[in-house]
Order: sequence, then C-alpha cells, then structure tokens
Amino acid sequence: MTAEATPPTTSTAPTARAVWTRTRGIVLAAVLLLAAAVVMAAIRSTERHGALDPRSADPYGSHAVAQLLADRGVTTRVVTTLRAARAAAGPDTTLLVAVPDRLTDSQQTELRRATSASGGRTVLVAASGWSVGRLAPGVSADPADSLGTTLAPGCALPEARRAGDADTGGIRYTTTRLDADSCYPSARLATLLRVPAASGGDTVVLGAPDILYNDRLDQRGNASLALQLLGSRPHLVWYLPSLSDAPAAGSDRKSFLDLIPSGWLWATLQLFIAAVLAAFWRGRRFGPLVPEQLPVAIRASETAEGRARLYRKANARDRAAAALRSAARTRLAPLVGVPVAQAHTPEALLPALSAHLAGDGQELRSLLFGPPPGDDTALIALTDQLDALEREVRRS
Repeated sequence: MTAEATPPTTSTAPTARAVWTRTRGIVLAAVLLLAAAVVMAAIRSTERHGALDPRSADPYGSHAVAQLLADRGVTTRVVTTLRAARAAAGPDTTLLVAVPDRLTDSQQTELRRATSASGGRTVLVAASGWSVGRLAPGVSADPADSLGTTLAPGCALPEARRAGDADTGGIRYTTTRLDADSCYPSARLATLLRVPAASGGDTVVLGAPDILYNDRLDQRGNASLALQLLGSRPHLVWYLPSLSDAPAAGSDRKSFLDLIPSGWLWATLQLFIAAVLAAFWRGRRFGPLVPEQLPVAIRASETAEGRARLYRKANARDRAAAALRSAARTRLAPLVGVPVAQAHTPEALLPALSAHLAGDGQELRSLLFGPPPGDDTALIALTDQLDALEREVRRS
C-alpha cells in the first residue's frame, strides 16, 4: 500500500461551543437569580436598615423625631429587652413599642401588667390582631387595612386637632371602650386610638409607623402629631423588641405558621392551584403522541451518531473498531473481486488487496484484522486509515 498523507483526526469529545450551547440556559438562569438576590439584598440593606430606630438616619429610621424631642428637653433611651422595658415604665415615661407583634403571648401579658399601673403613656406602633388585644384590652384590629395613607383627625383629641392631617393610614381598630378617643378614621374605623387607664396613664395605638420615619416627618402634620404623642412626658423609652430577647419561662412560642404573614399563605394556595391547572392543561392529549405514519425515515447520519455516542458512553472501543473494520471489509471485497461471503476471511481478502495495491500485506492485516485500539486517539486514527485505504482501492 503506497504511503499517503493521513487526514487530520477529528476528536469526538464535545467542543467548548457545544458545551456552552447545552448549558447556557442554566447559566443564564443562575446569573439572573444571583443578580436578583444581590439587588434585593442591597435594597433591603440600604433602605430598611435601622427601621424605626431612633439612632438611625436612614429614610426608615427615626433619628429626626428623637432629635426634635431632645431639643424640647425629652430624653430618648433605646432598650431591646423586655426586662429593661418593664423597669423603665413610670408616670414620667412614654414607652414606645416599635414592633409589638414580635413579642410572644406571655411577653405581651407581662408588658401590659407593667404599664397598666405605671401612670405613664404606652405607644403601640402598627400592632396587629396578634398583639393589640393583650397590650390594649378592649381593642381589636380589623383584617382590612385603610385604603388611604393621609387621613383627617375626625376626633376631639387635642393632639390630633392641632396636628391636622397626618399619615396614619394602616391598620384600623375598633374598641369597646366608651372613653377611648378614635381618631383618623378610614371607612369609620380609627387608625389612631387613645385608651385612658385608671392609673392616670393611657395607651395610644398607632395604625402605621409613617409619622415616625425620617423621610415622612416633614410632610403634613406628621411631625406635630409625633412630637405631641411622644413628648407628653420628660422621658421616652424606645423599645425595639429583638429576636435575642428570650421569652419568659413557660411562655408559648409562636409556631412556624404564626411567623408567616397571612398574605404568603394565600399566595402559596394560589400558586398551588395555578400549578394544578397548568399540569392539567399540559397533560391533555390531542390525539396520537406520534402523528407520523410509522416507520419514520431517519437519516443515516443520525443513526451513526447515536450509535457512536452509545459506544463512547460504554467505553466500547473494541466493538466500535470491529464494526468499522467489518463495514470496510464488506465494501472493499467487491472492489477487488472477492465475494462478500469471503470478505471477512483474511486468506481470501488480503491477497486480492495486495494485488491491487503496492504495499506490505502485513500492514493490511493489522489494519483490517488487527487488535482493538487502546484509546480514543487510536480509534480515530484507525477510522482515518480505513477511509484512506478505501479511497486508494477505488482509485486503483
């Protein structure tokens, strides 16, 4: 067999382009999720950092109202434990509870026991039905919030009448106390309640924290209302309940479902219904799964590629080489005058090939009847050599 330039070998390993084509959808989805998470974390960390904290100058902090109170001689002290809040209650103190819903049942009961007889003022900010009934007996929260945020006083409470319109719209309250002041109504339900106590103090229930935010304090009568509600006593204790504040022994802890807002439960139910409907829609059958009349014509190249992938997955180089050699011998036999039935007999095929080619018969034996290749590179080289041999026989 005459020496001939061996065609460049072709690797069967997937190229970088093929790998990128298969994985770009997953990579793009992962990048979008990561970007969304970073944006959400950045927004929450910059805009909500220190919410309702009198030490925070962020838009949702309350440093501005604390500074205005200080200019009027009212001292502000921040506490984060129930023990400190209870100890601070007194006739000359206003106790503001920033997040009442974060307290457990027993913590709310203990706080109410400490403040009811103190003679001071207690301000509850956006207390929902979970906490307002224990912290302010006789008061209940309506399930629906107010539609508007800016509301008119609508009551005889002097602080509200002097402040005028304010951003109190939020949770709406009802009360059975006839001596309570119901202010800033929305659809006839109050968003600010003042409930007097027998000890001389009172409890103020505020439906929204907007009048305490730094970026809302200068709007409408927010500053006036906030300063009057919090500045009636010389001392202001700002209670920020923390998750690290351990509840009292024997207290009831909130369950996991209690910690999830009600809106999320409804949203989860809606998503489940949507998933069931989508599964039903996609599961409908509109006739045969394969509308073509069998048998379906498949291109030979697809069959070859599929079989090659199976051989490669099973690491079956011996079977792949045997199939390539068998097919080559079957095509070469008629070209050199050997019957197809004897194409796989070395004694019949090799002499006929040697007569048509100028080469070493031993090299032909190794090529057509030799051992299987040891690796993928040798297998590809065998394929190229068989193709070169067949082209040479056809030209001879």
